[in-house]
Amino acid sequence: MKEITYSSTRGADECLTASQAILNGLASDGGLYVPDHIPVLETGLQNLARMDYRHVAFEVMRLFLTDYTDDELRRCIDAAYDDKFDTEEIAPLAEAADAFFLELYHGATIAFKDMALSILPHLMTTAAAKNHVDSEIVILTATSGDTGKAALAGFASVPGTRIIVFYPKDGVSPIQKQQMITQQGDNTHVVGINGNFDNAQTGVKKLFADQELRKWMEERGMRFSSANSINIGRLIPQIVYYVYAYTRLLKEERITEGAPINVVVPTGNFGNILAAYYAGQMGIPIAKLICASNENKVLYDFFSSGTYDRNREFILTSSPSMDILISSNLERLIYHISGNDATKCRTLMELLARTGRYDISDDMKAKLEPFAGGYCDEAQTLNTIKSIYESCGYLIDTHTAVAAGVYRSYREKSGDKTPAVIASTASPYKFTGSVLRAIDPEYSSDDDFDKADRLYELSKVPIPKAVSEIRTAPILHRTICEVDEMEQAVKDFLSR
Repeated sequence: MKEITYSSTRGADECLTASQAILNGLASDGGLYVPDHIPVLETGLQNLARMDYRHVAFEVMRLFLTDYTDDELRRCIDAAYDDKFDTEEIAPLAEAADAFFLELYHGATIAFKDMALSILPHLMTTAAAKNHVDSEIVILTATSGDTGKAALAGFASVPGTRIIVFYPKDGVSPIQKQQMITQQGDNTHVVGINGNFDNAQTGVKKLFADQELRKWMEERGMRFSSANSINIGRLIPQIVYYVYAYTRLLKEERITEGAPINVVVPTGNFGNILAAYYAGQMGIPIAKLICASNENKVLYDFFSSGTYDRNREFILTSSPSMDILISSNLERLIYHISGNDATKCRTLMELLARTGRYDISDDMKAKLEPFAGGYCDEAQTLNTIKSIYESCGYLIDTHTAVAAGVYRSYREKSGDKTPAVIASTASPYKFTGSVLRAIDPEYSSDDDFDKADRLYELSKVPIPKAVSEIRTAPILHRTICEVDEMEQAVKDFLSR
């Protein structure tokens, strides 16, 4: 097995092992770490089809994390994918509405971020030991709703770590907010900002790049790392479930070996669909990667025109985890389609920072051929939830509905009947108000927990523990700040 090293999309003079890249989170020049090549699956698809999720995870991740020993990696996997998931399958497939829904919400916080953030703390603490890092690791992350709680749950009370999460105060669902502000653990800190997710994400990137702050941290025996999907240790575990989904279809004889599938992903920060792209590069026969956007359709416009332009109105929607205009992980795709040209990638990212837009070349556009784009407005999103529920009794959340709505439109326009896997990224109970508005518009209550009870009455889908346990949980995090106060909020917490 060939060793994989990691370097920056922007060309910093770094060549790191996987564990070093995971520890750093973000490259010193502000770029994202990328592998020097995408490995090809060594285990045959039929053999993978006979394995459970943990074994598939090992076969995929060992190809990327080449400086982890087999024993180290197995320990991380076993600690992550245990009984915190409410199904033995970890990521089951449900057939509904002419597609297969890959349910990625059976973890502790009922969202797909659990799939990677359950293992990241173990990868990171193992990496610290491997690299003889004695500094306290401070996880600094911005969230549009789901990453925050999943990261908090993963790192809470983990020795040698602290975690600080910034979220848009008025830009997450009530359940998402309640999950975060009730988080226990002396090493956790949650801060609402007066701004949107892009403000939070940009602020966090600035903190990572602040050399004075880095020096301040070092003097106190601390170092930053990231739990966002900008961390390669977040991205690699996401590749696993696309490999797993294909091999489940193979095992259940829904497809024959080598037959292509389409993958549909509700997309904001681009990490989840980039993981599917990497799975295709590894040898999973993916015909089309369908990028589904909500009304913040910056990615749909990019795939349609080759122009990325964040200079537009920011719209708050019922799928808040996708309310993003700066899709950080797209930078990794830009790097790849530029022929791994870090100078070209850096130039485009500088243009984005300076002007809010960039255009890619015709050669780069040609390499986007595997991708298709689409978007759903609010009415289409709610209608998709309603129509799927009424036609087959299957209940989905708003983000999954964006993907399902885009797929329905894509299928009607293209006539493409290739079997499709839709990434179902959150439980409907995480967005009870919007889901109820779709299937029971006459119901009215201002209490999200009353809405959860009503949703159970209608659907008989059990209320997840992640919702029931926060009904009466005390609020532990009340800090609110302006965007330009984020650094002080970090220093205040780390000085305790």
